[in-house]
Amino acid sequence: FLTTQIEGNNAIDDLITEISRFFPRECIIPESQYNTDSDLIERIKNEIDVTFTPLPDYYFDVEYARETLIEHFNVNSLEGFGCENLPLAISSAGAIVLYLMDTQKTKLSNIRTLRTYFNRKYMMLDSTTIRNLELIQNFRDGSTRGTLLEVLDKTVTSMGSRLLKKWILRPLQNINEINLRLDAVDELTKKTIMRRALRDCIDKIYDLARIISRLNLGRLNPKDVIALKDSLKQVPLIASTIKDAESELLRELRSKLDGLPHLVELIEKAIVPEPPPTIQEGGIIKDGYNEELDELRAISKQGKQWIANYEKEQKQLTKINSLKVKYNQVIGYYIEVTKSNLSNIPKDYIRKQSLSNSERFITTKLKEYEDKVLGAQEKINNLEYEIFVDLRKRLAKEVARIMDTSHILSMIDAITSLAEVAHKYNYCKPKIVTSDELLIEQGRHPVVERLNRNERFVPNDTLMDLDNNQLLIITGPNMAGKSTYIRQVALIVLMAHMGSFVPADKAVIPLVDRIFTRVGASDNLVMGQSTFMVEMKETARILKYATPKSLVILDEIGRGTSTFDGLSIAWAVAEYLIDSPLRRCKTLFATHYHELTQLAELKRGVKNYNVAVREWNDKIIFLRKIVEGGSSRSYGIQVARLAGLPEEVIKRAREILKDLESGELQGFSINKNKKDFSQLSLFESLESNLVKEINSIDISTLTPLEALNKLYELQNKLKNNN
Repeated sequence: FLTTQIEGNNAIDDLITEISRFFPRECIIPESQYNTDSDLIERIKNEIDVTFTPLPDYYFDVEYARETLIEHFNVNSLEGFGCENLPLAISSAGAIVLYLMDTQKTKLSNIRTLRTYFNRKYMMLDSTTIRNLELIQNFRDGSTRGTLLEVLDKTVTSMGSRLLKKWILRPLQNINEINLRLDAVDELTKKTIMRRALRDCIDKIYDLARIISRLNLGRLNPKDVIALKDSLKQVPLIASTIKDAESELLRELRSKLDGLPHLVELIEKAIVPEPPPTIQEGGIIKDGYNEELDELRAISKQGKQWIANYEKEQKQLTKINSLKVKYNQVIGYYIEVTKSNLSNIPKDYIRKQSLSNSERFITTKLKEYEDKVLGAQEKINNLEYEIFVDLRKRLAKEVARIMDTSHILSMIDAITSLAEVAHKYNYCKPKIVTSDELLIEQGRHPVVERLNRNERFVPNDTLMDLDNNQLLIITGPNMAGKSTYIRQVALIVLMAHMGSFVPADKAVIPLVDRIFTRVGASDNLVMGQSTFMVEMKETARILKYATPKSLVILDEIGRGTSTFDGLSIAWAVAEYLIDSPLRRCKTLFATHYHELTQLAELKRGVKNYNVAVREWNDKIIFLRKIVEGGSSRSYGIQVARLAGLPEEVIKRAREILKDLESGELQGFSINKNKKDFSQLSLFESLESNLVKEINSIDISTLTPLEALNKLYELQNKLKNNN
């Protein structure tokens, strides 16, 4: 049970980011805020699919919430929970406890402590970044297929899988905590026998978190109890497996493992190995556990033998070999005789039911013994129920210890999963540093390399810092691998911060406080936002909140508007991220605007890279290799051919491109002899004053951005003139 308080100038955005990381199904909110703060609610709903439940304002009253928490946890103050001086944290935690009490109609015995955390303990990942990097859901259908979670999740328990998902969404910021995880993963990666033995043991453990939940709600059934026992029996084996562990985290986890042997012994004495799923069926409690139950069972067992003897006796008496003594819930015990033998029945047989081929009878003696047998069986069922409920209460007293063990087992499962992945996919241990240099040698995209098994993934190097390699401009044709490369860097940085090995030969990763992504183009029709508006809002968030410790991934800024507008904005954004002392951060900028490569000549810290391609027989081959320098051309027509455009369209596109390139060299005049083209001369209809204005411009005094703006202004005048 966690609580926090978010403060500062960016509180609202940080709040939305924090909510997005938990993916809640329901949010509670004061009625007054629900009725007046619709903008905030819509912003949150736009990020995640969540239901808002308005509650009376008194639920959130700080003093009322404080009293609720103090009473629930049976403490004198909240100081021990670390939230005594955090009124908003107290208000929200108290409101949740009160709401759960009202809705669950039961004691919240599973909520035994409160932990205060601060969001700065973790790398900030907003919902846009979580979505763009496809961390836990893919773009296509929202499943885990093709996500980082799918690649890293080799856990063998549900609770381990859930914890690993949390680790992905909450990468650490404390270098010591990161290294503790990395060292544990490193040891299990190298010690294959230990890792496999651990996985074999953990694989026999059930979902203890779900078992605890059912125990707290009083819904634990006999099969759950056996699952708990079988799980706890694995704990000593796990402790023994890692008894020689060298890493600090594994040693710490081993010291905290609690197998609760007294509970294992209790369950083994009380419950049969394969009980029925429900309490009402009986047959749950072992012989020898309860003396009274044993006596009743003896009576019941003797009764069944008496029935067998009675059937044998009646067969001999009536000479009817097909006679049967049976039982159903309507009649009870009865004697069934086929109609062909009705002439042989004694006079003391009392008819109870006629069927098509037989008759059913009872006798006074049979009914008397039935009362005795069924009475014993009813007492057995009632007593078994009482014994099981008492056992359940005894287990509930140990919930806190079971929960602690459950969490430790989840951690061991998650760490073992990361080690399994590192070993299987040849990952390396990253070095986390406090300096600003980011170095990746032969880095690979963790997801793409797993999806495309038939094609060898081409690894790439990355060098970034806040000096000479601060903003890397990546150019190259579509489909060449620009987007894969920049996402790959972001994922490697994130994986390192969660304590995972990374897909590379070597990785030196600086502490990063936040990963921002501006990727792709999509309309938000629900919010009435165009592709360009979505793009600009995401970019604005980056320019507002990035710090020198952030990593920014920009994939095609300005695509949603006209060429000159888009180029101008892309250029200005790049300049801002270079020049602003507060926002100067490591940035990967993939773009189709080749003009941006000029920034490398104008600004220190900008480096140009492109994705190498080769031309062969009028076709292009993507080499997927990132090399220094800007791309010389876009290869758009070749990519169009790869995409399957008809050959006649490709041929015509080449003719048009040739004319355009020729026209550009001759003052933008296109050859009027080409069919289907009217003459397009740039200066043909210009007024003389516009020509004079162009001649008067001193290009050498203009910055690239000023030149672009001037060109845009002249273009508008030209359009108006025409």
